[in-house]
Amino acid sequence: MATGATLTATRARAAAKARGPLVTLAPLRGVAARIVPPLVVLAGFLLLWELLCSSPTAGLPAPSRVLTDAWDIIVDPFFDNGGTDKGLFWHIAASLQRVALGFSLAVVAGVLLGTLVGQSEWAMRGLDPIFQVLRTIPPLAWLPLSLAAFRDGQPSAIFVIFITSIWPIIINTAVGIRNIPQDYRNVAAVIRLNPIEFFYKIMLPSAAPYIFTGLRIGVGLSWLAIVAAEMLIGGVGIGFFIWDAWNSSHISEIIVALVYVGLIGFVLDRLVAGAGVLVTRGTSAA
Repeated sequence: MATGATLTATRARAAAKARGPLVTLAPLRGVAARIVPPLVVLAGFLLLWELLCSSPTAGLPAPSRVLTDAWDIIVDPFFDNGGTDKGLFWHIAASLQRVALGFSLAVVAGVLLGTLVGQSEWAMRGLDPIFQVLRTIPPLAWLPLSLAAFRDGQPSAIFVIFITSIWPIIINTAVGIRNIPQDYRNVAAVIRLNPIEFFYKIMLPSAAPYIFTGLRIGVGLSWLAIVAAEMLIGGVGIGFFIWDAWNSSHISEIIVALVYVGLIGFVLDRLVAGAGVLVTRGTSAA
């Protein structure tokens, strides 16, 4: 009797599962909880902007007027009429190339210097005060010096990116190295790791969450620096595009370019954060 009752209950549960929905609403609710609030806030912001700037005497164009005035550069970002008369895609691509080169150099130099400062007490006492002073210098303050040294806008812009983004990488790497557990160092001493092995097998994995925090800050500063630097050095780049639009009184084009700048900056931060999660296996916050 007990066996028959158990079999009947099992069949009943199986039938209930078969009749149940194949797709639950829980994942959809999770997606909606992430997407709906930003969309509501964005819609409210656009509505308020439209109401405040709909007057003909308003200093800024309303969103509807931005779409009308800048429709050509929105729907065709790939045009190239030669010189600096290019679509937004080419300006953003040129800026990203400069950021990629300058930021890559900052990553290599920043991790190495941060490791030196974090590992050596003497280096920390000698270099840390200098780094703390240099990191407070605004990015554009370096531009005249770099122009005098390189006598060309392209390497000058790359140097500004490098010198702007390197400081958070150095500082966070040094903090991560100093926070390596002593047990790890003891194990490395027991198995007699050489300095290179200790660097790759102990230092980098242990300090990786700190390093990627510095990288996220650094890549954001890189994007800020290149936009500002391109306003002064000219040529193809999103910073030059914004400055040229201002000189031509094309305010709507400036607003569109700022939207692209914000979106690209967000994507860069997400890419570095995603790489950090993969490398640190989830110990670095995305």
